[in-house]
Amino acid sequence: MEKINIFWFRRDLRWEDNVGLHQALVSGLKVMPVFIFDTAILSRLQDPYDKRVDYIHQALQSVHDELRKYGSGLHINHGEPKEVFRKLIQEYPVDTVFCNRDYEPQAIQRDHEISELLRESGVQFRDFKDQVIFEGNDILKNDHSPYTVFTPYSRKWKENLKKISILPSDLSGCIEFEGSPDIIPLEETGFKKTGIQFKKPELNRKVIESYHQYRDFPAMDGTTHLGTALGFGTISIRKCVQYAVEHSEVWLNELIWREFFMQIMFHFPHVVNHCFKKKYEHIIWRNNEAEFMAWCEGRTGYPLVDAGMRELNQTGFMHNRVRMITASFLTKHLLIDWRWGEAYFAEKLIDYDLAANNGNWQWVAGCGCDAAPYFRIFNPYGQAAKFDQDSVYIKKWLPQNYREEPVVEHTAARQRALEAYRKALAE
Repeated sequence: MEKINIFWFRRDLRWEDNVGLHQALVSGLKVMPVFIFDTAILSRLQDPYDKRVDYIHQALQSVHDELRKYGSGLHINHGEPKEVFRKLIQEYPVDTVFCNRDYEPQAIQRDHEISELLRESGVQFRDFKDQVIFEGNDILKNDHSPYTVFTPYSRKWKENLKKISILPSDLSGCIEFEGSPDIIPLEETGFKKTGIQFKKPELNRKVIESYHQYRDFPAMDGTTHLGTALGFGTISIRKCVQYAVEHSEVWLNELIWREFFMQIMFHFPHVVNHCFKKKYEHIIWRNNEAEFMAWCEGRTGYPLVDAGMRELNQTGFMHNRVRMITASFLTKHLLIDWRWGEAYFAEKLIDYDLAANNGNWQWVAGCGCDAAPYFRIFNPYGQAAKFDQDSVYIKKWLPQNYREEPVVEHTAARQRALEAYRKALAE
Protein backbone atom coordinates (compact mmCIF):
# COMPACT_ATOMS: atom_id res chain seq x y z
CA MET A 1 0.00 0.00 0.00
CA GLU A 2 1.15 3.51 -0.81
CA LYS A 3 2.24 5.48 2.25
CA ILE A 4 0.20 8.47 3.42
CA ASN A 5 0.63 11.38 5.81
CA ILE A 6 -1.87 12.50 8.43
CA PHE A 7 -2.73 16.09 9.22
CA TRP A 8 -4.16 16.36 12.72
CA PHE A 9 -6.55 19.32 13.13
CA ARG A 10 -6.61 20.79 16.65
CA ARG A 11 -6.82 24.54 17.37
CA ASP A 12 -6.66 25.32 13.65
CA LEU A 13 -10.09 24.43 12.32
CA ARG A 14 -9.70 25.93 8.86
CA TRP A 15 -8.19 24.85 5.56
CA GLU A 16 -6.99 28.34 4.57
CA ASP A 17 -3.54 29.64 5.61
CA ASN A 18 -2.86 26.64 7.83
CA VAL A 19 0.89 26.05 8.23
CA GLY A 20 0.85 22.38 9.25
CA LEU A 21 -1.77 21.47 6.65
CA HIS A 22 0.20 23.31 3.95
CA GLN A 23 3.39 21.45 4.92
CA ALA A 24 1.55 18.12 4.82
CA LEU A 25 0.07 18.90 1.39
CA VAL A 26 3.44 19.79 -0.15
CA SER A 27 5.15 16.74 1.40
CA GLY A 28 4.70 14.59 -1.72
CA LEU A 29 2.33 12.03 -0.15
CA LYS A 30 -1.46 11.96 -0.01
CA VAL A 31 -2.86 13.46 3.20
CA MET A 32 -5.55 12.11 5.51
CA PRO A 33 -7.17 15.00 7.48
CA VAL A 34 -7.96 13.84 11.04
CA PHE A 35 -9.78 15.34 14.01
CA ILE A 36 -10.14 13.79 17.47
CA PHE A 37 -12.91 14.64 19.91
CA ASP A 38 -10.62 14.16 22.92
CA THR A 39 -12.56 12.38 25.66
CA ALA A 40 -10.08 13.60 28.31
CA ILE A 41 -10.98 17.22 27.46
CA LEU A 42 -14.70 16.62 26.92
CA SER A 43 -15.06 14.79 30.25
CA ARG A 44 -14.07 18.00 32.06
CA LEU A 45 -17.00 19.93 30.54
CA GLN A 46 -20.06 19.82 32.79
CA ASP A 47 -22.79 21.21 30.54
CA PRO A 48 -24.12 18.92 27.75
CA TYR A 49 -25.18 22.13 25.99
CA ASP A 50 -21.62 23.51 25.93
CA LYS A 51 -21.58 26.04 23.08
CA ARG A 52 -17.87 25.46 22.41
CA VAL A 53 -18.36 21.82 21.46
CA ASP A 54 -21.23 22.79 19.16
CA TYR A 55 -19.03 25.52 17.62
CA ILE A 56 -16.20 23.03 17.02
CA HIS A 57 -18.66 20.53 15.52
CA GLN A 58 -20.06 23.11 13.09
CA ALA A 59 -16.56 24.38 12.18
CA LEU A 60 -15.52 20.79 11.41
CA GLN A 61 -18.58 20.36 9.19
CA SER A 62 -17.47 23.46 7.29
CA VAL A 63 -13.96 22.01 6.75
CA HIS A 64 -15.48 18.65 5.80
CA ASP A 65 -17.74 20.33 3.22
CA GLU A 66 -14.72 21.99 1.62
CA LEU A 67 -12.76 18.71 1.56
CA ARG A 68 -15.65 16.89 -0.10
CA LYS A 69 -15.30 19.18 -3.12
CA TYR A 70 -11.98 17.39 -3.67
CA GLY A 71 -13.34 13.89 -3.07
CA SER A 72 -11.91 13.84 0.44
CA GLY A 73 -13.30 14.48 3.91
CA LEU A 74 -12.50 14.65 7.59
CA HIS A 75 -11.66 11.42 9.41
CA ILE A 76 -13.42 12.13 12.72
CA ASN A 77 -12.54 10.15 15.86
CA HIS A 78 -13.93 10.18 19.39
CA GLY A 79 -11.56 8.90 22.06
CA GLU A 80 -8.22 9.35 23.80
CA PRO A 81 -5.66 10.68 21.26
CA LYS A 82 -2.99 8.10 22.09
CA GLU A 83 -5.42 5.24 21.52
CA VAL A 84 -6.77 6.82 18.34
CA PHE A 85 -3.27 7.10 16.87
CA ARG A 86 -2.38 3.59 17.95
CA LYS A 87 -5.37 2.41 15.90
CA LEU A 88 -4.73 4.70 12.92
CA ILE A 89 -1.13 3.59 12.42
CA GLN A 90 -2.27 -0.03 12.54
CA GLU A 91 -4.96 0.57 9.90
CA TYR A 92 -3.06 2.87 7.53
CA PRO A 93 0.54 2.96 6.17
CA VAL A 94 1.36 6.28 7.86
CA ASP A 95 4.70 7.95 7.15
CA THR A 96 4.36 11.22 9.10
CA VAL A 97 1.81 12.93 11.35
CA PHE A 98 1.70 16.70 10.79
CA CYS A 99 0.09 19.19 13.19
CA ASN A 100 0.40 22.71 14.55
CA ARG A 101 1.93 23.37 17.95
CA ASP A 102 -0.10 24.03 21.07
CA TYR A 103 1.53 25.80 24.01
CA GLU A 104 -0.59 24.80 27.00
CA PRO A 105 1.25 22.53 29.47
CA GLN A 106 -1.18 19.60 29.13
CA ALA A 107 -1.10 19.85 25.32
CA ILE A 108 2.71 19.86 25.32
CA GLN A 109 2.68 16.70 27.46
CA ARG A 110 0.09 15.04 25.19
CA ASP A 111 2.10 15.80 22.07
CA HIS A 112 5.28 14.47 23.67
CA GLU A 113 3.54 11.17 24.49
CA ILE A 114 2.08 10.85 20.99
CA SER A 115 5.39 11.64 19.27
CA GLU A 116 7.01 8.89 21.39
CA LEU A 117 4.27 6.40 20.48
CA LEU A 118 4.67 7.21 16.78
CA ARG A 119 8.47 7.08 16.92
CA GLU A 120 8.33 3.56 18.41
CA SER A 121 6.31 2.53 15.33
CA GLY A 122 8.63 4.26 12.87
CA VAL A 123 6.22 7.15 12.20
CA GLN A 124 7.51 10.72 12.22
CA PHE A 125 5.82 13.55 14.12
CA ARG A 126 6.23 17.07 12.73
CA ASP A 127 4.70 20.11 14.37
CA PHE A 128 4.67 23.73 13.18
CA LYS A 129 4.11 27.25 14.44
CA ASP A 130 0.66 28.38 13.33
CA GLN A 131 -1.52 29.92 16.05
CA VAL A 132 0.97 32.68 16.88
CA ILE A 133 3.32 34.99 15.00
CA PHE A 134 6.06 34.50 17.62
CA GLU A 135 6.19 31.51 19.98
CA GLY A 136 7.95 30.93 23.32
CA ASN A 137 11.61 31.44 22.42
CA ASP A 138 11.19 33.76 19.43
CA ILE A 139 11.05 36.99 21.45
CA LEU A 140 13.58 37.05 24.28
CA LYS A 141 15.58 39.70 26.13
CA ASN A 142 19.20 40.28 25.16
CA ASP A 143 20.24 37.87 27.95
CA HIS A 144 17.93 35.20 26.39
CA SER A 145 15.49 35.26 29.31
CA PRO A 146 11.73 35.68 28.67
CA TYR A 147 10.00 39.03 28.96
CA THR A 148 7.64 39.42 31.90
CA VAL A 149 6.60 43.01 31.17
CA PHE A 150 4.34 43.70 28.21
CA THR A 151 5.63 47.03 26.85
CA PRO A 152 9.23 45.98 26.08
CA TYR A 153 7.93 42.61 24.83
CA SER A 154 5.52 44.33 22.42
CA ARG A 155 8.24 46.71 21.25
CA LYS A 156 10.55 43.83 20.35
CA TRP A 157 7.62 41.88 18.87
CA LYS A 158 6.93 44.75 16.47
CA GLU A 159 10.64 45.18 15.64
CA ASN A 160 10.81 41.50 14.67
CA LEU A 161 7.62 41.48 12.58
CA LYS A 162 8.38 40.79 8.95
CA LYS A 163 6.14 40.86 5.89
CA ILE A 164 3.36 38.32 6.42
CA SER A 165 2.61 35.73 3.76
CA ILE A 166 -0.71 33.91 3.53
CA LEU A 167 -0.18 30.24 2.65
CA PRO A 168 -2.11 28.42 -0.08
CA SER A 169 -3.64 25.00 0.58
CA ASP A 170 -4.31 22.76 -2.42
CA LEU A 171 -6.79 20.27 -0.96
CA SER A 172 -6.56 18.03 -4.00
CA GLY A 173 -3.59 16.49 -2.19
CA CYS A 174 -5.90 14.85 0.37
CA ILE A 175 -6.76 11.17 0.14
CA GLU A 176 -10.01 10.11 -1.48
CA PHE A 177 -12.39 9.64 1.37
CA GLU A 178 -15.76 10.91 0.29
CA GLY A 179 -17.60 9.24 3.09
CA SER A 180 -20.80 10.77 4.45
CA PRO A 181 -21.85 14.32 3.54
CA ASP A 182 -22.04 14.93 7.30
CA ILE A 183 -19.54 14.31 10.05
CA ILE A 184 -20.53 12.27 13.11
CA PRO A 185 -23.62 13.61 14.90
CA LEU A 186 -22.85 15.95 17.79
CA GLU A 187 -24.82 13.67 20.11
CA GLU A 188 -22.22 10.91 19.62
CA THR A 189 -19.73 13.08 21.51
CA GLY A 190 -22.11 13.31 24.48
CA PHE A 191 -23.16 16.90 23.73
CA LYS A 192 -26.27 18.55 22.32
CA LYS A 193 -27.12 21.29 19.84
CA THR A 194 -27.20 24.85 21.21
CA GLY A 195 -28.40 28.08 19.68
CA ILE A 196 -24.93 28.99 18.41
CA GLN A 197 -24.55 29.38 14.65
CA PHE A 198 -21.09 28.99 13.15
CA LYS A 199 -20.29 31.31 10.30
CA LYS A 200 -16.94 31.83 8.68
CA PRO A 201 -15.22 34.62 10.64
CA GLU A 202 -14.52 37.85 8.80
CA LEU A 203 -12.56 41.01 9.47
CA ASN A 204 -14.95 43.92 9.93
CA ARG A 205 -13.08 46.99 8.68
CA LYS A 206 -15.51 49.46 10.26
CA VAL A 207 -15.18 47.86 13.71
CA ILE A 208 -11.39 47.48 13.50
CA GLU A 209 -10.73 51.03 12.28
CA SER A 210 -12.85 52.48 15.12
CA TYR A 211 -11.71 49.89 17.67
CA HIS A 212 -9.68 52.46 19.66
CA GLN A 213 -12.75 54.71 20.00
CA TYR A 214 -15.48 52.26 20.95
CA ARG A 215 -13.93 49.11 22.42
CA ASP A 216 -14.51 50.18 26.05
CA PHE A 217 -18.24 50.85 25.70
CA PRO A 218 -20.20 47.61 26.22
CA ALA A 219 -23.43 48.92 24.70
CA MET A 220 -21.73 49.87 21.43
CA ASP A 221 -20.51 46.46 20.28
CA GLY A 222 -17.19 47.96 19.20
CA THR A 223 -15.05 44.83 19.57
CA THR A 224 -14.15 42.29 16.89
CA HIS A 225 -15.77 39.18 18.46
CA LEU A 226 -12.88 37.18 17.00
CA GLY A 227 -11.72 35.62 20.28
CA THR A 228 -13.57 32.38 19.59
CA ALA A 229 -12.28 32.21 16.01
CA LEU A 230 -8.69 32.77 17.17
CA GLY A 231 -9.08 30.27 20.02
CA PHE A 232 -10.22 27.47 17.72
CA GLY A 233 -8.25 28.68 14.71
CA THR A 234 -11.21 29.23 12.39
CA ILE A 235 -9.36 32.40 11.35
CA SER A 236 -5.61 32.69 10.93
CA ILE A 237 -3.58 34.93 13.23
CA ARG A 238 -1.48 36.02 10.25
CA LYS A 239 -4.56 37.36 8.47
CA CYS A 240 -5.59 39.25 11.64
CA VAL A 241 -2.15 40.74 12.28
CA GLN A 242 -1.73 41.74 8.64
CA TYR A 243 -5.06 43.59 8.85
CA ALA A 244 -4.30 45.13 12.28
CA VAL A 245 -0.95 46.51 11.04
CA GLU A 246 -2.82 48.33 8.29
CA HIS A 247 -5.90 49.46 10.21
CA SER A 248 -5.53 49.51 14.02
CA GLU A 249 -2.52 49.82 16.30
CA VAL A 250 -4.76 49.34 19.35
CA TRP A 251 -6.16 46.03 18.08
CA LEU A 252 -2.65 44.94 17.11
CA ASN A 253 -1.62 45.46 20.74
CA GLU A 254 -4.49 43.24 21.87
CA LEU A 255 -3.24 40.50 19.53
CA ILE A 256 0.24 40.94 21.00
CA TRP A 257 -1.17 40.61 24.55
CA ARG A 258 -2.56 37.25 23.45
CA GLU A 259 0.93 36.06 22.47
CA PHE A 260 2.48 37.64 25.56
CA PHE A 261 0.28 35.55 27.85
CA MET A 262 0.95 32.42 25.76
CA GLN A 263 4.70 32.81 26.11
CA ILE A 264 4.32 33.51 29.85
CA MET A 265 2.48 30.20 30.24
CA PHE A 266 5.09 28.43 28.11
CA HIS A 267 8.01 29.71 30.19
CA PHE A 268 6.26 29.73 33.58
CA PRO A 269 3.79 26.81 33.55
CA HIS A 270 3.22 27.16 37.31
CA VAL A 271 0.86 30.07 36.52
CA VAL A 272 -1.86 27.58 35.50
CA ASN A 273 -2.64 26.98 39.18
CA HIS A 274 -0.46 29.45 41.07
CA CYS A 275 0.22 33.17 41.24
CA PHE A 276 2.99 34.37 38.93
CA LYS A 277 4.23 36.47 41.89
CA LYS A 278 4.60 33.86 44.60
CA LYS A 279 4.22 36.29 47.54
CA TYR A 280 0.57 36.77 46.55
CA GLU A 281 -0.10 33.20 47.68
CA HIS A 282 -0.09 34.68 51.21
CA ILE A 283 -3.38 36.52 50.64
CA ILE A 284 -6.05 35.24 53.01
CA TRP A 285 -9.11 35.00 50.78
CA ARG A 286 -12.56 35.14 52.38
CA ASN A 287 -14.01 32.71 49.82
CA ASN A 288 -17.59 33.18 50.99
CA GLU A 289 -19.58 30.63 48.96
CA ALA A 290 -22.91 32.48 49.17
CA GLU A 291 -21.27 35.66 47.87
CA PHE A 292 -19.55 33.68 45.13
CA MET A 293 -22.91 32.29 44.01
CA ALA A 294 -24.38 35.81 44.05
CA TRP A 295 -21.52 36.90 41.76
CA CYS A 296 -21.96 33.88 39.45
CA GLU A 297 -25.70 34.48 39.12
CA GLY A 298 -25.53 38.27 38.74
CA ARG A 299 -27.06 39.09 42.13
CA THR A 300 -24.38 41.28 43.75
CA GLY A 301 -26.49 44.46 43.77
CA TYR A 302 -23.97 46.24 41.57
CA PRO A 303 -25.80 46.73 38.26
CA LEU A 304 -22.80 46.68 35.89
CA VAL A 305 -21.34 43.58 37.55
CA ASP A 306 -24.69 41.79 37.49
CA ALA A 307 -25.37 42.77 33.87
CA GLY A 308 -22.00 41.34 32.86
CA MET A 309 -22.52 38.06 34.65
CA ARG A 310 -25.99 37.65 33.17
CA GLU A 311 -24.65 38.35 29.69
CA LEU A 312 -22.02 35.65 30.28
CA ASN A 313 -24.52 33.10 31.61
CA GLN A 314 -26.98 33.67 28.78
CA THR A 315 -24.62 34.00 25.82
CA GLY A 316 -21.18 32.61 26.71
CA PHE A 317 -19.71 36.05 26.00
CA MET A 318 -18.92 39.12 28.10
CA HIS A 319 -17.64 42.48 26.94
CA ASN A 320 -13.91 42.94 27.59
CA ARG A 321 -14.22 46.03 29.81
CA VAL A 322 -16.93 44.33 31.86
CA ARG A 323 -14.73 41.23 32.29
CA MET A 324 -12.18 43.41 34.08
CA ILE A 325 -14.85 45.01 36.28
CA THR A 326 -16.49 41.71 37.28
CA ALA A 327 -13.09 40.10 37.95
CA SER A 328 -11.96 43.04 40.05
CA PHE A 329 -15.21 42.92 42.02
CA LEU A 330 -14.77 39.23 42.83
CA THR A 331 -11.12 39.43 43.86
CA LYS A 332 -11.13 42.83 45.58
CA HIS A 333 -14.66 43.62 46.79
CA LEU A 334 -15.47 40.04 47.81
CA LEU A 335 -11.88 38.85 48.45
CA ILE A 336 -12.54 35.60 46.63
CA ASP A 337 -9.60 33.71 45.16
CA TRP A 338 -9.00 34.64 41.51
CA ARG A 339 -8.85 30.90 40.71
CA TRP A 340 -12.57 30.55 41.52
CA GLY A 341 -13.46 33.26 39.01
CA GLU A 342 -10.99 31.98 36.45
CA ALA A 343 -12.57 28.52 36.64
CA TYR A 344 -16.08 29.97 36.26
CA PHE A 345 -15.08 31.95 33.17
CA ALA A 346 -13.38 28.82 31.82
CA GLU A 347 -16.66 26.95 32.16
CA LYS A 348 -18.80 29.64 30.52
CA LEU A 349 -16.80 31.59 27.92
CA ILE A 350 -17.12 30.49 24.30
CA ASP A 351 -13.88 32.33 23.53
CA TYR A 352 -12.09 30.74 26.51
CA ASP A 353 -8.33 30.55 26.10
CA LEU A 354 -6.32 29.23 29.04
CA ALA A 355 -3.35 31.60 28.69
CA ALA A 356 -5.46 34.73 28.14
CA ASN A 357 -8.04 33.89 30.80
CA ASN A 358 -5.35 33.02 33.34
CA GLY A 359 -3.22 36.04 32.44
CA ASN A 360 -6.09 38.49 32.63
CA TRP A 361 -7.42 37.16 35.94
CA GLN A 362 -3.96 37.38 37.49
CA TRP A 363 -3.54 40.87 35.99
CA VAL A 364 -6.73 42.06 37.69
CA ALA A 365 -5.94 40.30 40.98
CA GLY A 366 -2.52 41.96 41.02
CA CYS A 367 -0.64 38.65 41.28
CA GLY A 368 0.37 38.19 37.63
CA CYS A 369 3.23 39.41 35.50
CA ASP A 370 2.98 43.08 34.54
CA ALA A 371 -0.19 43.18 36.66
CA ALA A 372 -2.30 46.11 37.72
CA PRO A 373 -1.09 47.23 41.17
CA TYR A 374 -3.07 45.58 43.96
CA PHE A 375 -4.44 48.94 45.12
CA ARG A 376 -6.11 49.49 41.74
CA ILE A 377 -9.70 48.60 42.59
CA PHE A 378 -12.36 49.35 40.01
CA ASN A 379 -15.36 51.26 41.35
CA PRO A 380 -18.32 49.59 39.55
CA TYR A 381 -20.45 52.73 39.90
CA GLY A 382 -17.71 54.95 38.46
CA GLN A 383 -17.08 52.49 35.64
CA ALA A 384 -20.80 52.42 34.79
CA ALA A 385 -20.96 56.22 34.76
CA LYS A 386 -17.94 56.39 32.45
CA PHE A 387 -18.60 53.53 30.03
CA ASP A 388 -22.39 52.98 30.19
CA GLN A 389 -23.56 56.50 30.92
CA ASP A 390 -27.16 55.97 29.84
CA SER A 391 -27.33 52.44 31.28
CA VAL A 392 -28.06 50.98 27.84
CA TYR A 393 -25.94 47.88 28.51
CA ILE A 394 -27.25 47.49 32.06
CA LYS A 395 -30.88 47.74 30.94
CA LYS A 396 -30.27 45.20 28.19
CA TRP A 397 -29.19 42.49 30.63
CA LEU A 398 -31.08 43.31 33.84
CA PRO A 399 -34.85 42.86 34.15
CA GLN A 400 -37.04 45.92 34.84
CA ASN A 401 -37.86 44.59 38.30
CA TYR A 402 -34.16 44.26 39.19
CA ARG A 403 -33.84 45.08 42.88
CA GLU A 404 -30.76 43.59 44.49
CA GLU A 405 -29.25 44.77 47.76
CA PRO A 406 -25.47 45.27 47.40
CA VAL A 407 -23.65 42.30 48.98
CA VAL A 408 -20.96 44.71 50.22
CA GLU A 409 -20.55 48.46 50.53
CA HIS A 410 -17.93 49.77 48.08
CA THR A 411 -15.77 51.92 50.40
CA ALA A 412 -15.66 49.34 53.19
CA ALA A 413 -14.93 46.51 50.74
CA ARG A 414 -12.14 48.52 49.13
CA GLN A 415 -10.53 49.20 52.51
CA ARG A 416 -10.84 45.53 53.51
CA ALA A 417 -9.13 44.44 50.28
CA LEU A 418 -6.27 46.92 50.70
CA GLU A 419 -5.64 45.68 54.24
CA ALA A 420 -5.73 42.01 53.20
CA TYR A 421 -3.26 42.62 50.36
CA ARG A 422 -0.94 44.80 52.45
CA LYS A 423 -0.84 42.22 55.23
CA ALA A 424 -0.07 39.38 52.80
CA LEU A 425 2.67 41.28 50.99
CA ALA A 426 4.30 42.36 54.27
CA GLU A 427 4.95 38.72 55.24
